[in-house]
Amino acid sequence: MKKFNIFLVAVLGILTISSCDDFLDKKPTNSADSGSAVEKLEDAQVMMNGIMTKICSSSYLGRNFFLYADAKGGDLTITSIGQGNDLYLYNHTVGSNTYSGFWTVGYNVILQINNLLANIEKMQAAGSSDNFDDMKGQALTLRAMIYFDLVRLYGQPYNEDKSAWGVPNILEPLDAMAQELRATVEQNYQTIIADLTAAESLISKSTKKGFVNYWANKALQTRVYLHMENWSAALTAAEDIINNGPYDLYAPNKWVDSWKSRWGSESIFELEMNSGENALSGTGSLGAYYAREAHFNSNMGSYMASTAFLELLGEDPDDVRWGVMDYDERSKSYNKEYTEDRYGCCYKYLGGLYDTDAKDFPGDDAAQPAYAVNIKVIRLSEVYLSAAEAAFRTGAKDKAAEYLQAIRDRAPGLEAATEATVTMEMIENERAKELYGEGHKFWDMIRWNKTIVFDDDFGPVYPTHRENTVDRTHPKTLLPIFQSEINANPEIAKQQNPGY
Repeated sequence: MKKFNIFLVAVLGILTISSCDDFLDKKPTNSADSGSAVEKLEDAQVMMNGIMTKICSSSYLGRNFFLYADAKGGDLTITSIGQGNDLYLYNHTVGSNTYSGFWTVGYNVILQINNLLANIEKMQAAGSSDNFDDMKGQALTLRAMIYFDLVRLYGQPYNEDKSAWGVPNILEPLDAMAQELRATVEQNYQTIIADLTAAESLISKSTKKGFVNYWANKALQTRVYLHMENWSAALTAAEDIINNGPYDLYAPNKWVDSWKSRWGSESIFELEMNSGENALSGTGSLGAYYAREAHFNSNMGSYMASTAFLELLGEDPDDVRWGVMDYDERSKSYNKEYTEDRYGCCYKYLGGLYDTDAKDFPGDDAAQPAYAVNIKVIRLSEVYLSAAEAAFRTGAKDKAAEYLQAIRDRAPGLEAATEATVTMEMIENERAKELYGEGHKFWDMIRWNKTIVFDDDFGPVYPTHRENTVDRTHPKTLLPIFQSEINANPEIAKQQNPGY
C-alpha cells in the first residue's frame, strides 16, 4: 500500500516479511523469530500495515486465492493448456504446481499476527495507556480468515469429515526451529470461531479503508457458519450486517459502474491494490487472467466463462451483470473464422469494459494503471445471498425470498422470488451469477457436495489428472503438503493428504 512504504522500510526488522514463497527451504513455514517488539500503538499499526501488504500478495488474496476457487469450480474454461491452467486441470503433485504460496504466505502472516498479539499483551501488562482493542480485534479477525482459507485448501470439508487433518494450529510466537504438525479440521474451526468471537467485542464498527472492521468480522462469521451448516448462527451474523451495518446494495443501474470505483457502498472488506506493489503487474494482475490475451500481448486471458455459466447468465438477456462481460477469443469480433460473439471475458477486475477511444480499461482510480484495481474480498451482495441460504435452510422461506430478490432484481426479466416459489437451486444460481470471478464457486460446490462439471470440450482440452466431472471425493480437491515443507518438517509427511 503506497502510503505505508516509508514505515515498512523502517521496521523490516520487526515485520520479518519474506519476499519469497519458498523461504521455508531453510526452516518450517510455521516457525519464526518471536523476539521482535513494539512499544506503542503506532508501532502496532505499522505492523498491521505490513500484515495487510502481505495479504495482498499475488500468492494469496491479491490473485491466486480467487483463481483457485473459480478455475476449479466449473464456471471457467480454457482453450488450451497453458499458464495458470494447472488449477483448471487439477494438476498438483507434491513437487510441482503445489501453490505452496498459500501455505507460506498464510503462515508468514499468521506468525506476524501472533507476534503482534503477544506484544500487545506485553504492553497491556506493563500498564500502557494506549487502547489496543481495535488492533487486537483486527489481528484476531485476520488470523481467523487465514485459518479458514488454509483449512479449506488443505483439509476435508467440515461437513464431510471434521476429524481429518487440517492445518497446524499456531496461536503464539514459536522458536525458529519449531516443527508443528497438523491439527484436525474440527480443531481448526474451533480456533477460527474462538478468534472471531473474541474479536467481535474488540474491533471497531467504523469503516477504515483497506482494513477489517466489526462488519467484516460478522461477514466472515457468516461464511464460516455456512460451511459448518450452523444455519441459525449464519443468519444471525448476516442479518446484523444487513439491518445495522453502514453498507447499501447497489441499485441495478449502478452495479456495472461500481466496478470502476474504490471503496463503494457494498465493500465490507476491500484490498487496496497499487501498481508496482504486492507482486502486482499488468500481466500478473487478477484482471489479466480473465481478459482477452490481446489486451496484454501475452499468454494471459487464460480463463473464460464456461458455456454452462453463459447459459445461466443468459436466462435474462437484460441481466445487468452482462455489463462486465465482453467477447472472448472464440468470437467473430476477435477472429473472423467464428460466426458469432461469445461473451466469456470478465472485466470486474479491470474496472469494466475496454474503452476503444481511450484504448484502455476504466480501472477504479485515475491515478493508477487500469490493472491496479482494488480487490473486493467481501461485498454486501454476498451477505444477502448467504442470508437467503441460511434462512431457506432454517425454513424461513419468506426471509429467503426477500434476501434473494434483493439480488435477483439485477435480472429484471426473471420471475420474482416469493415465499411460495423460492428454492435452493434459485439461491445457488444467483450466487454463481452475482459472485462470478470473486473466488466462491469451488467452495460452494464442495460444501454443497455437488458434482462439478467442466467445459473441457470448449478447448478441446484433455485433462490427465481428473475426469470431466469432479466431486469432493477426488483427492486433488485438496492441495498437497509440498516437498520443501516436508524437507524442513519431516514428521508432517506422515500427515500427507490422501492421493499424494
